[in-house]
Amino acid sequence: MVKKWLSEVFNQKIIYLDNGATTRVDEEVVKAMLPYFSKEYGNASSTHTLGREAKNALENSRKIIANSINASREEIFFTSGGTESNNLAIKGIAFANKQRGNHIITTKIEHKCVLNACKWLEENGFKITYLNVDSKGFIDLKELEKSITEKTILISVIHGNNEIGTIQDLESIGKICARHEVYFHTDACQSHTKTELDAKKFNLSLVTLNSHKIHGPKGVGALYIRKGVNILPWQHGGGQESGIRSGTENVAGIVGFAKAVQLANDKKHRKHMEKLRDKLIENILKISGVKLNGASGNRRLCNNANFSFKGVEGEAIGGYLDQKGICSSTGSACSERNLAPSYVLTAIGLTHQEANGSLRLTLSRFTTDEEIEYALKVLPGIISKLRLISPFGAV
Repeated sequence: MVKKWLSEVFNQKIIYLDNGATTRVDEEVVKAMLPYFSKEYGNASSTHTLGREAKNALENSRKIIANSINASREEIFFTSGGTESNNLAIKGIAFANKQRGNHIITTKIEHKCVLNACKWLEENGFKITYLNVDSKGFIDLKELEKSITEKTILISVIHGNNEIGTIQDLESIGKICARHEVYFHTDACQSHTKTELDAKKFNLSLVTLNSHKIHGPKGVGALYIRKGVNILPWQHGGGQESGIRSGTENVAGIVGFAKAVQLANDKKHRKHMEKLRDKLIENILKISGVKLNGASGNRRLCNNANFSFKGVEGEAIGGYLDQKGICSSTGSACSERNLAPSYVLTAIGLTHQEANGSLRLTLSRFTTDEEIEYALKVLPGIISKLRLISPFGAV
């Protein structure tokens, strides 16, 4: 009996629906990276043959990533990932422009690294305004404009929210920033390649990108800095990345990042994810006592579905799904081990009970219709079972 159970557990196929946390590295990406570990392993700052080959690979990758957001190659600076890029953008702008002003505007639903960077700046003399959002997760553009003062130097608004998938109207925000001559930064880690992201059209000053959300390797990202933006380097050393981000570049990772961007440029992937996302949403909403968190249609990330289940805990749902071989999440992977209600869900007006009953399912281009069918088959039974033992009573 035990032997049979072990066989079932270890031979069970894993259905991965937590692609908002990280993604499987595409085999084509791995293939592109391999030579830079063993054969073309030069330091991109070296002037010999191997160094020049590494430098060429670096610059080719820079161009690919720049093209993906309608930017110039010289405006892309490589980092270790989204957290570093967000910190560099926010702190770098703050200290480079503190003679001009000390006021930054952001939202209550930013990624933790943005909120914590802003909190640190508050402790160092800067003023931060945290914008409210409505029940779908959108900021009020009128509130944004009213919040701008003569000392405002930066507006930082996440593009596609990592928990609820809501896509902000960057084009309208960019026009407001242009009118008031304020720098505009967006965290696009979740949205890059999944929806339109045009640095020029949206009047973006700085854009945070990362690799591991789009089937590239972990530990590599980029920051777009528009030419002419006044920013202070936050990491000092040998002056790599035009002096903006010192440190030996992760050539293999950067090559993988660029390859992932190339592979993701096929818009068929978006349609595939949208179709499966909509199938999930349509069928899960048939379960009684369920609500969708975030926006709908094209104002939502193509791979994101977030629900609240009345009368049950999201952690319990996730645990039962895990037993069935389904990986899910209750929110951001950077904070979900904390059992406090999600600040994103409370910001959109959910009660603590509703927030604690949340489940996030995030897809990728590798997600199949059969996997979604299986998830839809097992989830209703899990919810029914949990509600039978729920202290909140039946729905």
